[in-house]
Amino acid sequence: MENVPSTTWRMLAHRPKSVEPPLGLDALWHQAAGFVRSLVCNRSRLLAQAELIVSMERQLRHLSDRRLRETISPLQDRFRRGRDTAEDRHLAFAVIREVAGRQVGLQPYPVQIAGALAMDAGGLAEMATGEGKTLVAVMPAVLAGWRGRGCHVVTANEYLARRDAKLMQAVYTFCGLTVGCIEQDMPPAARQQAYNAHVTYCTNKEAAADFLRDQIAMGPLRGLPAALLAKIAGSSDRMGRLVQRGLDCAIVDEADAVLIDEAVTPLIISGAGPNQDQVDAFERAACLAKELNPATEYRIDPRKGEVHLTPAGKQRLAELTEPLGGLWTGSRRREEMVLQALTAREFFIRDKQYVIADNQVVIVDEFTGRLMPDRSWRNGLHQAVEAKEELEIHLPKETYARISFQRFFRLYRKLSAMTGTGVEAQAELWQIYRLPVIPIPTHRACRRTVMPERVFGSTAAKWDAIVDEIRRIHESGRPVLIGTRSVGASEYLSRLLSAQGLEHQVLNAVRHDTEAQIIAGAGQKGQITVATNMAGRGTDIRLGSGVAALGGLHVVATERHEARRIDRQLFGRCARQGDPGSAQGFSSLEDELMQKHVHPLAGALARCCRNRDMEISSASSRWQVDRAQQRAERVARRQRNELLRADNWIDEHLGFTGKNY
Repeated sequence: MENVPSTTWRMLAHRPKSVEPPLGLDALWHQAAGFVRSLVCNRSRLLAQAELIVSMERQLRHLSDRRLRETISPLQDRFRRGRDTAEDRHLAFAVIREVAGRQVGLQPYPVQIAGALAMDAGGLAEMATGEGKTLVAVMPAVLAGWRGRGCHVVTANEYLARRDAKLMQAVYTFCGLTVGCIEQDMPPAARQQAYNAHVTYCTNKEAAADFLRDQIAMGPLRGLPAALLAKIAGSSDRMGRLVQRGLDCAIVDEADAVLIDEAVTPLIISGAGPNQDQVDAFERAACLAKELNPATEYRIDPRKGEVHLTPAGKQRLAELTEPLGGLWTGSRRREEMVLQALTAREFFIRDKQYVIADNQVVIVDEFTGRLMPDRSWRNGLHQAVEAKEELEIHLPKETYARISFQRFFRLYRKLSAMTGTGVEAQAELWQIYRLPVIPIPTHRACRRTVMPERVFGSTAAKWDAIVDEIRRIHESGRPVLIGTRSVGASEYLSRLLSAQGLEHQVLNAVRHDTEAQIIAGAGQKGQITVATNMAGRGTDIRLGSGVAALGGLHVVATERHEARRIDRQLFGRCARQGDPGSAQGFSSLEDELMQKHVHPLAGALARCCRNRDMEISSASSRWQVDRAQQRAERVARRQRNELLRADNWIDEHLGFTGKNY
């Protein structure tokens, strides 16, 4: 057993169970517990502790590097044995602060220390963009590394994981820790080495995928007793093939995106399916879908994203498939296939949910605006979209193992996180992950001006107003960042700007090759940048010379998203670290959000104004937009709760399988 890391046995012995969302009085008690937990992690208390830690600088700054290492050694030993006290933690934070100043030239501010304290206490620190969350994560990660059970720092993408690990490696090394980084093409041996490091930087996709691969490698060995018996008997070498050494501690960056937006996204390990006949079936279903009349033979539910066949549609489909035979003779199967094809036609739009690259359907992440070439829609939907676009249909995948990110992150013994936008989802973050949200103030006062949203009766009127606003701001010399919800919208706005002779840059999932250069220049004087959500997270737009005196960066949101957090992420691109900046949103009654989630009482207003090129901005119209967004958030939250209940149903009813993941 000496070849198996000790924390692997801890992983097998202790896997946290899912917790059913509480109901009734239990729910009230649960909310009260979350409130009490937030008081324990009170912002004022954390800031006071941070000031105390900063005051310890005087006793550390005059120490030589050798003496500073001598201070670290007994600290590390106490953390490893689990005998650390509050005083030890304060001294540890002070030491890490001093080390960071010496090794990378970045000494954390009190607010950054407060954010690190919140995460070390198992909370979610909400910190505005530009506040240095990369440095903040180092402090609790070092403490977790000293405890000796491994720490996963989960970042938004592989580039950030590689960058942050390299940037902060000197701090970890000085503190006596090793650092690993998981990259997509790493072989198993290199992955095992990276996971065996004290601190491992990785993406949520890679961490979850490696967890599933380990579960497949373990086969029937579920739990510590079976694994120990197999190891003692020498009848299995499965344990040696594991790459992870356990799920002990995770620090999640951009937590609302990972834990909320991607919560229901399943991570699937799959292989090619054996049924070639399915390809012909998808092509036939796409042809049959074209034959059905949307007015009489099927109905569309835009709010739920569903298509329903009417009795007339079912009869028509039976007549069309009568000569085909095979699977088309069964009513249930043929209706499923055609409904899938209709869903692909009605709800999956090119340059919005996906793009065509190299004659393949590539999914666009609606939350980040980035391409996801390694993902495909499940249950035949991806093949239905390929059939709609008349592309080569790839065989459906056969699932070997799967897990949702919501379920995966609840397996960690200790979970903490940070993000720029967490308050809006604080109830859900506590309910599902037991994460209290602690807003941390900015180091410098925020100077962002958010102007009242402008609402229009039609999309055409909205786009005209947006172009006029861009021209007005551009003439003042200020840079402008325009956020769009889709690739198609960004390309459409680009054409409008070109027609007006306004030079600009476009950043979207198709034009991403020069992303770094575009972002680097987005804050320069007179620059116009049109971008999808790619510019909403993880980007740092610095102002050019003289721009602050003109008023800073101006952000324009061309359409509301289905979550307020994503809109706030976009607005957060301006006025960072005390810089000036402004932001304004534009909406129309023809926007997708309004079409899907507007209250029925607002329908009459929409019908009256939709065909008029007029602005209808008022407290009432803005309230209707707010209400539609709130309804969208409730629908998404219900979907995540349904997944949570399904996960718990598996635990309760399929326990005999031995798969407690």
